[in-house]
Amino acid sequence: MPDPRITIVMPALNEELNIQAAVGTTLAALDKFAIDGEVLVVNDGSTDGTGRIVEAMAAGQPRVRMIRHATPQGIGASFWDGAANARGQFVCMMPGDNENDPDETLRYHSLLEHVDILVPFPINKDKRSLFRNVLSFTFRTIVNATFVVNFNYTNGTVVYRRCILGELDHHCPNFFYQCDALIRLVTRGYLFAEVPYALRARTGGKSKAVTFKSLLRVIGGYLRLAKDVYFRRRGRKGANFVEGSMTALRYNERMRPAQWSTGGPA
Repeated sequence: MPDPRITIVMPALNEELNIQAAVGTTLAALDKFAIDGEVLVVNDGSTDGTGRIVEAMAAGQPRVRMIRHATPQGIGASFWDGAANARGQFVCMMPGDNENDPDETLRYHSLLEHVDILVPFPINKDKRSLFRNVLSFTFRTIVNATFVVNFNYTNGTVVYRRCILGELDHHCPNFFYQCDALIRLVTRGYLFAEVPYALRARTGGKSKAVTFKSLLRVIGGYLRLAKDVYFRRRGRKGANFVEGSMTALRYNERMRPAQWSTGGPA
Protein backbone atom coordinates (compact mmCIF):
# COMPACT_ATOMS: atom_id res chain seq x y z
CA MET A 1 0.00 0.00 0.00
CA PRO A 2 1.59 3.36 -1.02
CA ASP A 3 2.15 6.01 1.63
CA PRO A 4 -0.93 8.22 2.14
CA ARG A 5 -0.92 11.99 1.73
CA ILE A 6 -2.12 12.62 5.29
CA THR A 7 -2.20 10.74 8.58
CA ILE A 8 -4.95 11.66 11.02
CA VAL A 9 -3.59 10.95 14.50
CA MET A 10 -6.56 10.27 16.78
CA PRO A 11 -5.80 10.13 20.52
CA ALA A 12 -8.49 8.26 22.44
CA LEU A 13 -8.83 7.70 26.18
CA ASN A 14 -12.01 5.86 27.16
CA GLU A 15 -13.95 7.06 24.12
CA GLU A 16 -16.04 3.95 23.42
CA LEU A 17 -19.14 6.15 22.98
CA ASN A 18 -17.48 8.34 20.34
CA ILE A 19 -14.57 6.57 18.66
CA GLN A 20 -16.49 4.69 15.97
CA ALA A 21 -18.22 7.87 14.83
CA ALA A 22 -14.95 9.84 15.00
CA VAL A 23 -13.11 7.34 12.79
CA GLY A 24 -16.06 6.91 10.44
CA THR A 25 -16.62 10.62 9.84
CA THR A 26 -12.88 11.11 9.27
CA LEU A 27 -12.76 8.40 6.62
CA ALA A 28 -15.87 9.90 5.00
CA ALA A 29 -14.21 13.33 4.92
CA LEU A 30 -11.09 11.90 3.29
CA ASP A 31 -13.32 10.34 0.63
CA LYS A 32 -15.36 13.53 0.20
CA PHE A 33 -12.28 15.60 -0.60
CA ALA A 34 -10.53 12.79 -2.50
CA ILE A 35 -7.58 12.77 -0.10
CA ASP A 36 -5.44 9.67 0.23
CA GLY A 37 -5.20 9.30 3.98
CA GLU A 38 -5.18 7.03 7.01
CA VAL A 39 -6.51 7.19 10.57
CA LEU A 40 -4.02 6.21 13.25
CA VAL A 41 -5.82 5.80 16.58
CA VAL A 42 -3.60 6.13 19.65
CA ASN A 43 -5.38 4.16 22.35
CA ASP A 44 -4.03 6.05 25.36
CA GLY A 45 -4.47 3.44 28.06
CA SER A 46 -8.25 3.10 27.71
CA THR A 47 -9.95 0.77 30.18
CA ASP A 48 -13.28 0.64 28.34
CA GLY A 49 -14.15 -0.83 24.95
CA THR A 50 -12.26 1.74 22.86
CA GLY A 51 -9.54 -0.70 21.80
CA ARG A 52 -11.95 -3.47 20.83
CA ILE A 53 -14.01 -1.10 18.70
CA VAL A 54 -10.96 0.19 16.81
CA GLU A 55 -9.58 -3.32 16.31
CA ALA A 56 -12.86 -4.36 14.73
CA MET A 57 -12.82 -1.35 12.41
CA ALA A 58 -9.18 -1.91 11.45
CA ALA A 59 -9.86 -5.55 10.59
CA GLY A 60 -12.07 -4.50 7.71
CA GLN A 61 -10.52 -1.17 6.81
CA PRO A 62 -6.82 -0.92 5.78
CA ARG A 63 -6.86 2.84 6.27
CA VAL A 64 -7.32 2.39 10.04
CA ARG A 65 -4.46 1.47 12.37
CA MET A 66 -4.01 1.57 16.13
CA ILE A 67 -1.12 1.88 18.54
CA ARG A 68 -1.54 1.35 22.27
CA HIS A 69 -0.28 2.88 25.49
CA ALA A 70 -0.41 0.52 28.45
CA THR A 71 -1.26 3.48 30.69
CA PRO A 72 -2.46 7.01 29.87
CA GLN A 73 0.44 9.17 28.65
CA GLY A 74 -1.45 12.34 27.75
CA ILE A 75 -2.73 13.85 24.53
CA GLY A 76 0.62 15.41 23.66
CA ALA A 77 2.48 12.13 24.08
CA SER A 78 -0.22 10.43 22.00
CA PHE A 79 0.19 12.96 19.21
CA TRP A 80 3.97 12.60 19.12
CA ASP A 81 3.79 8.80 19.14
CA GLY A 82 1.26 9.02 16.31
CA ALA A 83 3.45 11.42 14.35
CA ALA A 84 6.45 9.11 14.79
CA ASN A 85 4.42 6.22 13.35
CA ALA A 86 2.64 8.23 10.64
CA ARG A 87 3.02 7.31 6.99
CA GLY A 88 1.57 10.49 5.53
CA GLN A 89 3.32 13.56 4.18
CA PHE A 90 1.11 15.59 6.51
CA VAL A 91 -0.03 14.95 10.08
CA CYS A 92 -3.18 16.20 11.76
CA MET A 93 -4.52 15.53 15.25
CA MET A 94 -8.25 14.77 15.35
CA PRO A 95 -9.54 13.85 18.86
CA GLY A 96 -11.38 10.61 19.38
CA ASP A 97 -14.22 12.41 21.18
CA ASN A 98 -15.86 13.33 17.83
CA GLU A 99 -16.14 16.99 18.85
CA ASN A 100 -14.37 18.14 15.70
CA ASP A 101 -15.84 17.78 12.22
CA PRO A 102 -13.01 16.58 9.94
CA ASP A 103 -14.73 18.24 6.97
CA GLU A 104 -14.00 21.59 8.58
CA THR A 105 -10.25 21.01 8.54
CA LEU A 106 -9.71 18.84 5.48
CA ARG A 107 -11.64 21.20 3.18
CA TYR A 108 -8.53 23.43 3.25
CA HIS A 109 -6.05 20.73 2.24
CA SER A 110 -5.19 22.47 -1.04
CA LEU A 111 -3.61 25.33 0.94
CA LEU A 112 -0.85 22.91 1.87
CA GLU A 113 0.56 23.52 -1.60
CA HIS A 114 1.54 26.97 -0.29
CA VAL A 115 2.25 26.59 3.45
CA ASP A 116 3.61 24.03 5.89
CA ILE A 117 1.02 24.45 8.65
CA LEU A 118 -2.75 24.90 8.71
CA VAL A 119 -4.09 26.41 11.94
CA PRO A 120 -7.89 26.12 12.32
CA PHE A 121 -9.78 28.42 14.70
CA PRO A 122 -13.40 27.90 15.87
CA ILE A 123 -16.14 30.21 14.64
CA ASN A 124 -18.99 28.82 16.78
CA LYS A 125 -17.68 29.14 20.33
CA ASP A 126 -21.24 28.83 21.67
CA LYS A 127 -20.76 25.06 21.42
CA ARG A 128 -18.54 25.32 24.48
CA SER A 129 -19.24 26.58 27.99
CA LEU A 130 -18.69 30.19 29.03
CA PHE A 131 -15.99 29.04 31.44
CA ARG A 132 -14.06 27.24 28.73
CA ASN A 133 -14.37 30.20 26.36
CA VAL A 134 -13.07 32.59 29.03
CA LEU A 135 -10.21 30.21 29.79
CA SER A 136 -9.39 29.96 26.08
CA PHE A 137 -9.45 33.75 25.64
CA THR A 138 -7.15 34.26 28.63
CA PHE A 139 -4.75 31.58 27.42
CA ARG A 140 -4.65 32.99 23.88
CA THR A 141 -4.06 36.54 25.12
CA ILE A 142 -1.13 35.45 27.28
CA VAL A 143 0.45 33.37 24.51
CA ASN A 144 0.08 36.08 21.86
CA ALA A 145 1.55 38.75 24.15
CA THR A 146 4.42 36.58 25.36
CA PHE A 147 5.60 35.35 21.96
CA VAL A 148 4.56 38.36 19.84
CA VAL A 149 2.18 36.40 17.63
CA ASN A 150 -1.48 36.90 16.76
CA PHE A 151 -3.11 33.48 16.66
CA ASN A 152 -6.88 33.19 16.86
CA TYR A 153 -6.52 29.72 18.38
CA THR A 154 -3.65 27.36 19.10
CA ASN A 155 -5.27 24.14 20.31
CA GLY A 156 -7.30 22.97 17.33
CA THR A 157 -6.88 20.33 14.64
CA VAL A 158 -3.63 21.71 13.25
CA VAL A 159 -2.16 20.14 10.10
CA TYR A 160 1.64 19.94 9.86
CA ARG A 161 3.94 18.96 7.03
CA ARG A 162 5.49 15.99 8.78
CA CYS A 163 9.09 16.74 7.84
CA ILE A 164 9.12 20.03 9.79
CA LEU A 165 8.18 18.28 13.04
CA GLY A 166 11.67 16.80 13.01
CA GLU A 167 12.91 20.33 13.75
CA LEU A 168 11.64 20.03 17.30
CA ASP A 169 13.82 18.49 19.98
CA HIS A 170 11.23 19.01 22.71
CA HIS A 171 7.93 17.11 22.58
CA CYS A 172 5.47 18.45 25.13
CA PRO A 173 3.38 15.49 26.43
CA ASN A 174 0.30 17.33 27.71
CA PHE A 175 -2.46 19.65 26.44
CA PHE A 176 0.07 22.42 25.79
CA TYR A 177 1.75 20.37 23.04
CA GLN A 178 -0.10 22.02 20.16
CA CYS A 179 0.69 25.56 21.23
CA ASP A 180 4.26 24.54 22.03
CA ALA A 181 4.86 23.06 18.58
CA LEU A 182 3.21 25.98 16.77
CA ILE A 183 5.21 28.67 18.56
CA ARG A 184 8.50 26.83 18.09
CA LEU A 185 7.89 26.33 14.37
CA VAL A 186 6.51 29.80 13.68
CA THR A 187 9.42 31.48 15.50
CA ARG A 188 11.67 29.50 13.18
CA GLY A 189 9.89 31.15 10.27
CA TYR A 190 7.75 28.31 8.88
CA LEU A 191 4.81 29.40 6.75
CA PHE A 192 1.30 28.88 8.09
CA ALA A 193 -2.30 29.78 7.29
CA GLU A 194 -5.17 30.25 9.74
CA VAL A 195 -8.53 28.87 8.60
CA PRO A 196 -12.01 29.00 10.20
CA TYR A 197 -13.77 25.83 11.30
CA ALA A 198 -16.94 24.92 13.17
CA LEU A 199 -17.03 22.79 16.30
CA ARG A 200 -19.78 20.34 17.09
CA ALA A 201 -21.00 19.23 20.49
CA ARG A 202 -19.81 15.98 22.07
CA THR A 203 -22.32 13.16 21.82
CA GLY A 204 -21.05 11.30 24.88
CA GLY A 205 -18.27 11.02 27.42
CA LYS A 206 -16.52 13.80 29.31
CA SER A 207 -13.79 16.19 28.22
CA LYS A 208 -10.37 15.70 29.83
CA ALA A 209 -9.12 19.13 28.76
CA VAL A 210 -10.26 21.26 31.69
CA THR A 211 -8.90 19.86 34.95
CA PHE A 212 -6.70 21.36 37.64
CA LYS A 213 -3.94 18.85 36.87
CA SER A 214 -4.09 19.75 33.17
CA LEU A 215 -3.88 23.45 34.03
CA LEU A 216 -0.74 22.94 36.12
CA ARG A 217 0.89 21.01 33.28
CA VAL A 218 -0.01 23.73 30.79
CA ILE A 219 1.60 26.35 33.03
CA GLY A 220 4.74 24.24 33.23
CA GLY A 221 4.78 23.83 29.44
CA TYR A 222 4.33 27.57 28.94
CA LEU A 223 7.27 28.39 31.23
CA ARG A 224 9.48 25.84 29.44
CA LEU A 225 8.56 27.30 26.05
CA ALA A 226 9.24 30.88 27.19
CA LYS A 227 12.65 29.84 28.50
CA ASP A 228 13.53 28.07 25.26
CA VAL A 229 12.37 30.89 22.97
CA TYR A 230 13.89 33.79 24.88
CA PHE A 231 16.95 32.33 26.57
CA ARG A 232 18.07 29.48 24.36
CA ARG A 233 17.49 31.46 21.17
CA ARG A 234 15.94 28.52 19.33
CA GLY A 235 14.08 30.77 16.91
CA ARG A 236 15.46 31.20 13.42
CA LYS A 237 14.03 33.35 10.70
CA GLY A 238 15.92 33.35 7.47
CA ALA A 239 17.62 30.16 6.42
CA ASN A 240 18.27 26.43 6.81
CA PHE A 241 14.64 25.36 6.63
CA VAL A 242 13.94 21.64 6.39
CA GLU A 243 14.39 20.31 2.88
CA GLY A 244 11.04 19.35 1.44
CA SER A 245 9.14 22.09 3.26
CA MET A 246 7.22 24.73 1.36
CA THR A 247 9.00 27.37 3.43
CA ALA A 248 12.40 26.17 2.18
CA LEU A 249 11.15 26.24 -1.41
CA ARG A 250 9.74 29.74 -1.06
CA TYR A 251 12.83 31.03 0.72
CA ASN A 252 15.19 29.58 -1.87
CA GLU A 253 13.13 31.09 -4.68
CA ARG A 254 13.16 34.47 -2.97
CA MET A 255 16.90 34.37 -2.36
CA ARG A 256 17.80 33.21 -5.88
CA PRO A 257 19.76 35.97 -7.67
CA ALA A 258 17.77 37.83 -10.29
CA GLN A 259 18.68 36.89 -13.86
CA TRP A 260 19.40 40.17 -15.61
CA SER A 261 20.04 39.92 -19.29
CA THR A 262 19.96 41.81 -22.59
CA GLY A 263 19.96 38.77 -24.81
CA GLY A 264 19.85 35.73 -22.57
CA PRO A 265 20.55 34.50 -19.04
CA ALA A 266 23.65 35.92 -17.42
